[in-house]
Amino acid sequence: MAAERLSMRTIKEVLRLKWEKKYSNQQIAQSCNIARSTIRGYLERAQRTGLSWPLAPELDDSSLEALMFPTAPTAGPEKRGLPEMEYLRKELNRKGVTLYLLWLEYRAANPDGYQYSQFCLLYRQWTGKLDVCLRQTHRAGEKLFIDYAGQTISIMDPVYEQIKEAYLFIAALGASSYTFAWASFSQDLPSWVEAHIRAFNFFGGVTQILVPDNLKSGVSKPCTYEPDINPTYHDLAQHYGTVVIPARVAKPKDKAKAESAVFVAERWILAALRNHTFFSIGELNRAIAEKLQDMNNRQFQKMDGTRRSLYETIDRPALRPLPSSPYEYAEWKKARVNIDYHIEIDGHYYSVPYQLVKEQVDVRFTATTIEALFKNRRVATHPRSDQRGAHTTLAEHMPKAHQKYLEWTPSRILDWAGKNGPNTRDLAFCIMENRKHPEQGFRSCLGIMRLVKRYSSERVEAACSRALSLKAYSYKSVESILKTNLDKQQLPESSCPEKPIIHDNIRGRQYYQQEEDAHA
Repeated sequence: MAAERLSMRTIKEVLRLKWEKKYSNQQIAQSCNIARSTIRGYLERAQRTGLSWPLAPELDDSSLEALMFPTAPTAGPEKRGLPEMEYLRKELNRKGVTLYLLWLEYRAANPDGYQYSQFCLLYRQWTGKLDVCLRQTHRAGEKLFIDYAGQTISIMDPVYEQIKEAYLFIAALGASSYTFAWASFSQDLPSWVEAHIRAFNFFGGVTQILVPDNLKSGVSKPCTYEPDINPTYHDLAQHYGTVVIPARVAKPKDKAKAESAVFVAERWILAALRNHTFFSIGELNRAIAEKLQDMNNRQFQKMDGTRRSLYETIDRPALRPLPSSPYEYAEWKKARVNIDYHIEIDGHYYSVPYQLVKEQVDVRFTATTIEALFKNRRVATHPRSDQRGAHTTLAEHMPKAHQKYLEWTPSRILDWAGKNGPNTRDLAFCIMENRKHPEQGFRSCLGIMRLVKRYSSERVEAACSRALSLKAYSYKSVESILKTNLDKQQLPESSCPEKPIIHDNIRGRQYYQQEEDAHA
């Protein structure tokens, strides 16, 4: 090819006609008056060197010739001023740094040094000797790879003299391989979230991307293209200003860094602690922290430096800062708004705007707070309560009497209950009368009426009679009476159904009728 080499001007014209004008090789041969085989040779050389059209402005004729027609090396690397390959690898991990930029800096310091193609070849040959996890290029502060070790750690419970297994959580930074490890008794969602918070604090910052395996705590539904991220995990990522991109299913190369970190942790932490007996998870984590420090300070076998030294120089400066406060663990669930405009969480009822009756809302709840969201907009916030069966109701969530479209009213509930019998109606009245707001008794009344489907209308009426005599104004009382067949037993003569008492401080049935008239 060297004997047939044309001027660089002609070669540039060949590239322009092919890549810009989209001419065929035959058309280019006719235009430039050269053989098609020669054109093929130039195009193959250009593709091998990674050229594209238009050519980079800094590529003059000399640089283009050096790229397409490199000369064979005549001296060893040590005689041509080639920088340390480990230095090149570290620099390439920095944002925006390319091998071409490093070559330009190298040629500026060594005018007689290697041409670009030979420079790249020598670097590729060096990286080919590294482990697969080291050959991958990871930008500083870009990714955190997350997984659990396959091996577990035994902990002896001194009280019950039983052995419990602990799981080792592993998180490794992509560029430096700096690793965090922490043990917990479970891989459930609370443990998963706590491990992430501890990892972020350990690293002193947050990466741009989290790359977990498809563990159920992190990924609700694995999918190659659009995996469903667990809502709590997504909430955590938003709090820390990062995103979750899970590794693809059955694609170990996606998380080679995590696989390597797990392998190293199993060797230098789990294997090193194999002869120790632990009696608490705290004792185990203190031992893990000591071994982890040794592991991160251990010299690499195939390159200079340690995980910690790389972390301090590459990853640490590129990490995003931690938020002002750590993430507060929150769970999510979907809830249907009942006709009493309340949603139920752990047996307690919380109000939402009555306009959302029968709608489905997303509920985010922490140890202290309940939040309801409709179409991604917060519509209600309440302090969390552990009182089962009680209600938390905000006045602004309640309906106004003049709003005609409100379907359920206390008087309608009473009329519906009255169709089953007078005792059922009286019990419904007492249930609503004993609530701060009548609407808070709707759910109990509806539950009693639905018992007719499981039991007969007569049995429900008898059960309501017994509940009135016992002043047990609740759905659970009626259900218990039916389950234990107490409704079939004769009431003592001294007992009789409790009749509603009417006085000035009680709303009474007239109140409900007036409300019904206001809706009419």
